[in-house]
Amino acid sequence: MPTAPPLPPLAGLTIVELGHSVAAPYAGLILADLGARVIKVENPDKGDHARGWGPPHWNGTAATFHCYNRGKEGIAIDLGDADEAAQLRRLIIDEADAVIQNLRAGVLSRYGLDGASLRAEKPGLIWCDIGAFGEGGPLAAKPGYDPLMQASTGIMSITGEHGRPPVRVGVSLVDMGAGMWTVIGLLSALIARAGSGQGAHVQTSLYETGLAWMTAHLAGFAASGEVRRPYGSGVQEVVPYQAFETRQGWLMIAAGNDGLFRKLMAALGLADLGSDARFATNSARIQNREAILSLIAEAVRTWPFGELQAALDAAGVPNAPIQTVDQVARHAQTEALGMLQQSAAGELALAGIALSIDGVRPRAKGSAPALGEHNETVLGHSAKVKTSTKSKTSAKAKPR
Repeated sequence: MPTAPPLPPLAGLTIVELGHSVAAPYAGLILADLGARVIKVENPDKGDHARGWGPPHWNGTAATFHCYNRGKEGIAIDLGDADEAAQLRRLIIDEADAVIQNLRAGVLSRYGLDGASLRAEKPGLIWCDIGAFGEGGPLAAKPGYDPLMQASTGIMSITGEHGRPPVRVGVSLVDMGAGMWTVIGLLSALIARAGSGQGAHVQTSLYETGLAWMTAHLAGFAASGEVRRPYGSGVQEVVPYQAFETRQGWLMIAAGNDGLFRKLMAALGLADLGSDARFATNSARIQNREAILSLIAEAVRTWPFGELQAALDAAGVPNAPIQTVDQVARHAQTEALGMLQQSAAGELALAGIALSIDGVRPRAKGSAPALGEHNETVLGHSAKVKTSTKSKTSAKAKPR
């Protein structure tokens, strides 16, 4: 007889997400894909800020909102309405294993929905706070967004090119990282709760996440006192480890050790440089960075892109083309891994989480919820949405 497919690892858990924008919603997305029931709570007036982060839109809602909120149930709650706030409190006490939230500091306390109050009533609850600059310190009360954190934690100071205007990393690295730290803390608390029966207060912040991404650069400063500068596509610690321009485009070359450097030099027709004392070791190459990079760049410029890539592949030198978003979306490797999937026919193809379990990539069913879509099923009453929202059957905006 055929066996039923195994349950996803977090099946049976209920998570309430009091979140907006990216950090908390991304944590909720990961948990939903791992099998948890995630109930997203939004303000009934406009909902999550990310609903308006477009164009492009899909079914009247920004594509960004869809990618962070698929697979969740959605309810609209007016915290200023005592009855609705009480309903939310009862939902958390009766059903939630954990709450994740990234609202402004003090907002939930105003309505008696803070973690301390709810955990006093339900000791097994796991409460996850995602703050801006963290609890305590001179910046604790300041609001925070991903680019502010890339700036204030030093990420922007080591991104881009020396002497050029500051550049942020082109993805919400800090927001999404904070969401991942939240999931790590929540899962750790779940394991501990299995033995003790007690929940936990899990805390992270965007600022702490940015500092964590800066681990190697902070260690370098502690060791040398050196304030590092940006190296474009390169890095401080390894040379050559950056993009070079061929006759038809840019190729990222990562000769991450001395053996790979010698192979690279041989492939480029510069074998003698592989044993040159100025360049034979990585430490020597760092000391003579500009000289060796100039010689490599001059050689690479003479090569057709495809021929150089084939030569480096044959030599065993790691390399990769600089691909655009459309090239990545259509690449055979992306397709082979099944990273982009539709929740249903005609829906957006959205990226999944970057892990598989027993060969299967966990994936929650369902699209991102319309504002207040599940009020009736979750709370037992019709949605009280104060502004009109487009249903999932409304005309689709053309994808771009």
